Amino acid sequence: MATPAGGAIGIIRISGENAIDIADKVFKKNGNDNTITKAKGYTLHYGQILSQEKSEKTAAVIDEVMLSLFRAPHSYTGEDSIEISCHGSAYIMKNILQTLLRQGCVMAQPGEFTQRAFLNGKLDLSQAEAVADLIAATNSATHKMALSQLKGNFSNELAQLREQLLKLTSLLELELDFSDHEDLEFADRTQLAELSRQIDQRITTLAASFASGKAMKEGIAVAIAGKTNVGKSTLLNLLVGDERAIVSDIHGTTRDVIEDTTVINGVTFRFIDTAGIRDTDDTIEQLGIDRTYKKINEAAIVVWMLDNIPAKKEAEDILALCQHKTLIVVNNKTDISDITAQLSPLFPDAHIIGISAKQNSNIQQLKDTIYNAAGIPSFTENDVIITSARHYASLVKAHQSITNVMQALDIDLSGDLISEDLRAALRHLADITGGAITTEETLSNIFRHFCIGK
Repeated sequence: MATPAGGAIGIIRISGENAIDIADKVFKKNGNDNTITKAKGYTLHYGQILSQEKSEKTAAVIDEVMLSLFRAPHSYTGEDSIEISCHGSAYIMKNILQTLLRQGCVMAQPGEFTQRAFLNGKLDLSQAEAVADLIAATNSATHKMALSQLKGNFSNELAQLREQLLKLTSLLELELDFSDHEDLEFADRTQLAELSRQIDQRITTLAASFASGKAMKEGIAVAIAGKTNVGKSTLLNLLVGDERAIVSDIHGTTRDVIEDTTVINGVTFRFIDTAGIRDTDDTIEQLGIDRTYKKINEAAIVVWMLDNIPAKKEAEDILALCQHKTLIVVNNKTDISDITAQLSPLFPDAHIIGISAKQNSNIQQLKDTIYNAAGIPSFTENDVIITSARHYASLVKAHQSITNVMQALDIDLSGDLISEDLRAALRHLADITGGAITTEETLSNIFRHFCIGK
């Protein structure tokens, strides 16, 4: 099933060599021509799905449906394919499935349709992975990144890099074929070094985009920290638009981390409400405080809340704790005391903003500050942003191989050694799109995360 049962419309997909013949056995087409076996591809047919083969007099009508017919190779999978649009009743869809199974169909495994599309050359491996990302997209940023990859922008980048690498490899290996002529050089070493540097620069740029891509895909982690009772839980509830955290004027109410997400300007942020930091003899509260330090360490951005001017030592401790993090210092309770301007000397490199969580004052400005502090790169669906750890690992390996090439050229190593590193770089880039031999384990790991029917 391509859609879950229970909706107004349900879609059941069949793909494979016998897809049209099997569907024809149980589909009674309205009109004089009762068969779809000779129908053209990209055609739509109205009729009934029967509980048995239509030649059987006892066959009962399960549902009236629309049947879409696609002929190989012009289908999603590259095979003959049928899509049956029926009513979304669980009972109806179950009966249609059972009828098709009796005629010889087998249930698809998760991601099998997309895996067949890859194996039949309709998609490369990076595009196939983008299908899952597109389905899972929860905001405009993840949607644009997945769409760019599905359109083949990343694949085209890699194809250009591989073409350049192949040119280098061919010239070097041509020299090896004429190794008897020691003075013969097809590949100018200066040009090789420059081209290698350009290729490596592009690979490095692609790999560097992974940090932003991963953060946008998983949600940018923002830890809300500070002493007890400064309004952290109230702020979390305002940011995510829900009563996720208990709000109380009793110190130490939050004893564990509470997480929730919200979308700001098309990007998902993962907000973490942490236990208030203070000296305590309460074992359970201390566990929460220990987790606070861990979450601060994991977060990309720390929103540190204050309701009074900290001592210089306290400010220094905050800066040390948030070292290498983007720090936003929030003066809460400005409705009682606005000390925002006095915080700048203590936190010269931090973003500083005053709010009143209790009165919902300046919260949108805080959201804008958080978004800007995240340093989200400006991009369109035509730009390439790496979001897959598998792709990143292959790019890093390709970078290392190209680095070896440049070092070999610097010390004038022989062409056969340089050529070996170039071939290694080609293999690493090919691993991304599946252009090289890809292990069954890799394919299984990629497609098992898909839903059934896709």
